[in-house]
Amino acid sequence: MIYLDYQATTPLAPEAREAMLRWLGGPADDTFGNPHSAHRMGRMAAAAVETARERVAALLPAGGQLVFTSGATEAINMVLQGTPGDVVTFATEHAAVLDCRRAVEAQGRRFTVLPVTPDGRADVEALAGHVTSSTGLVAVMAINNEIGVRNPLAAVVEIAQSVGARVLVDAVQAYGRVPVEVAADYIAISAHKCHGPKGIGALWVGPGAPVAPLLHGGGQEGGLRSGTLSPALCAGFGAAAQVAQESLSEQMFHVEQLWTMAREAFAGWELNGSAVDRWHGNLNIRKDGLDVARLMSDCRQVMFSAGSACASGSGRPSHVLRAIGLSEAEAKSSIRLGFGRYTTRQDIETAAAAILAGAKEQGL
Repeated sequence: MIYLDYQATTPLAPEAREAMLRWLGGPADDTFGNPHSAHRMGRMAAAAVETARERVAALLPAGGQLVFTSGATEAINMVLQGTPGDVVTFATEHAAVLDCRRAVEAQGRRFTVLPVTPDGRADVEALAGHVTSSTGLVAVMAINNEIGVRNPLAAVVEIAQSVGARVLVDAVQAYGRVPVEVAADYIAISAHKCHGPKGIGALWVGPGAPVAPLLHGGGQEGGLRSGTLSPALCAGFGAAAQVAQESLSEQMFHVEQLWTMAREAFAGWELNGSAVDRWHGNLNIRKDGLDVARLMSDCRQVMFSAGSACASGSGRPSHVLRAIGLSEAEAKSSIRLGFGRYTTRQDIETAAAAILAGAKEQGL
């Protein structure tokens, strides 16, 4: 099989797997301790967690606090529900942001969703015209998970700061793939999108940024995230982050080569989203009249997406594609190909041939 769904999840790095195995201790081992226990085994586990924390934080701005969570969804919810003031965000954000609307409004705070420009980027003019002194938080993606468009983060931060608002950046699709250099107050990341394990993510909290815990209990993670941490998951995340840091330039170059191949292979297909301001590991394209369900059935050896994996099976067209002005038919005739570190040139060539053959069978 050929895996081209890197926006949904990524293959676990061998280095991450090895790091995790050490902390999956059995009764004869000394590596199964609770990292919050004071005895020797607990201190060993705690040391592994802190090493992982340093490695994960190394890819983020200096000076902040890194809180481990179950994933980016929890990190995003923690900020949206635990910071004061009204919330402003954009129509192409992940459901982890948009579906917090009811919870935010239940607190008596406003939740406003602004449009994006036709190329899929956050509309900074709309933002500038909407934020007020009551705006407490602006939530924005670094890179869109469905169409790969990169948002103008510097402009968003400047506008938010002009009224004293904080900024939450969903950096899930950026972390470990491109440098995350933004003067945000909060950054949410997820391990399994950068070749780490599923079930763990993190929230980076900038100096002085307020945040209230979403979970209550033992007061772990500086009182911000109660619950016993998994040293194995933390270690796997840390190892994946370290590999990403050491190979970032090489990986970015590799992705550029794959992007060039894929664009050439699908010449004549329409690109969804900006052709300039985007991450090149995400190719979201469409062919008018394409029956994507039939195509996926005909190309069962190629793992690609008909939209966001988070909404698969819903039958609804992508809210992101509709937000950039595509009709329902155009949105439903779109596919997303995602590639990265472990994708080969042969993978792109073989997958493209299969997809093009499938489209030809439909008379396209």
